[in-house]
This record gives sequence, structure tokens and C-alpha cells, in this order.
Amino acid sequence: MKTPSYSGSDLEPDVDPASAARRLPRHIAIIMDGNGRWAKARGQARVQGHRRGVEAARTATSLCGDAGIPYLTLFAFSSENWKRPDEEVRFLTQLLALSLEKELDRLHANGVKLNVIGELGSFGGKIERTIQKAQEKTAGNGAMTLTIALNYGSRRELATAARNLAQSCIEGRLRPEEIDESRLDRSLSTYGLPDPDLLIRTGGEVRLSNFLLWQLAYTELVFSDALWPDFDKAIFDQAISTYQGRQRRFGHTGEQIVSQT
Repeated sequence: MKTPSYSGSDLEPDVDPASAARRLPRHIAIIMDGNGRWAKARGQARVQGHRRGVEAARTATSLCGDAGIPYLTLFAFSSENWKRPDEEVRFLTQLLALSLEKELDRLHANGVKLNVIGELGSFGGKIERTIQKAQEKTAGNGAMTLTIALNYGSRRELATAARNLAQSCIEGRLRPEEIDESRLDRSLSTYGLPDPDLLIRTGGEVRLSNFLLWQLAYTELVFSDALWPDFDKAIFDQAISTYQGRQRRFGHTGEQIVSQT
């Protein structure tokens, strides 16, 4: 993977549209959907789809690194996934721990900084320690930041942020009139990351599923019918091409665009 050579994802109004057409998203977020259906279509157990899904996550990380995209966020386990059958949840948590241990050296060697968001206590001490070790080992890396959302739900994240801000007001450390969008943003688990420029969701579903609701306010959304284990360079390139064909106005006129073919 190569080190990103640019910063910033938003073009100023006077940027040449031809340059905009070549602009890559700075931050891609992916809802990895379709593992179970992929396995079912092949007469396999759902867990086999999850195994292949890990390989697809590795592919996505490599593709972003090779393209020079400095931020990638993967929705790996939602707060609603606990409702799945106990056997599947146990497998997912075990697969998570094994994958982190297996991939850590590769990520570190490629200069990838690992960041994990979500409430990790439910996974148990072993996984928490594995995650902490991985984050500490890769903390100084600068080629790319890979964020994994685990036991994450955006509504819960927003509620937690609101509760913490309210407590700060009660304790006199903050006045209500000081609470604005910037203050709320700094209270979220994604603070320090740029908002995603592009969201890719595989699996044919067209919804956000409680993922980064605040952060996706101006994100370009691309939905693919491909199931996550089939994610490859062709699907990635198509999503990038779609992104580059969008006009990102951010509430401005059509003359103020961020990407255009």
C-alpha cells in the first residue's frame, strides 16, 4: 500500500472541474452486508460467509491503501447483531479476535493505524485486550487509518454524547449555549476523523442501518447488489467512478462542486 500524498476531501469553488474528476474520496465507509446470503446461495453455513467476509475486508483495505485513500471505516458488528442466534454471535466474536491477531502484523507492516469504535465491554476482556494491543502497536502509523465499528450503533453514540454534554453542564464545566455542532462532533467516537466522503453498502439493501448517522450528513451513498464476500476491485472501482460523477454542493449552487466527470 502506498502512503497518501494529499490532504482534504472538499474542493474549493475555484478548483478546476477536470481536477475534481480525478479526486478520490479521502474517507470511505463501508457497510459490509450479505455474508449470510452469500453462504446460503452456496448451500453453506452462514459462518462460511463470515469467513469469506474477512477476506473481503482485507481486499477493501488493500484497495484503499493502493489507491492512496487515507481513511477507511468498516461496519463489522452492530449493536443490533446481538439479536442473531447465539451460535452465530459466538462465532463472530471468535472470528473477530482471531482476525485481529492474524492481521495485526500485516497492517502494521503496511503503515496502517487501527482504530476501533463502539462499546467493547460486551465482547469480554480478552477481545478488549487484543484490540488495545493492536491500537497501541499501530498508533504511530500514518499511511492509512482503518476504523472498525464493533458493537456500534449511531443512535446510542448520539445519546451518549448528549448525556455527557448534559453532565458537563450540570457540573458547571459547560454552558448550554456553548453546545453547537462542533461541540457535539467532538463528543462522538469518531472525533479526529474526517466525515466520510463515500459510503458503500453491499448486499442490495438501501438503508443506513444506524451507522454513522451524524457523520454521513453530506456523504455520497453508493449501494451495490453484490454480496460482501464478492467485493473486489471491479466493485471498488465502480463505486469510485460513481463518486467522481457526483456533484457535491453541500448546500451551495451547482457552480460550487466537489467532484464532477
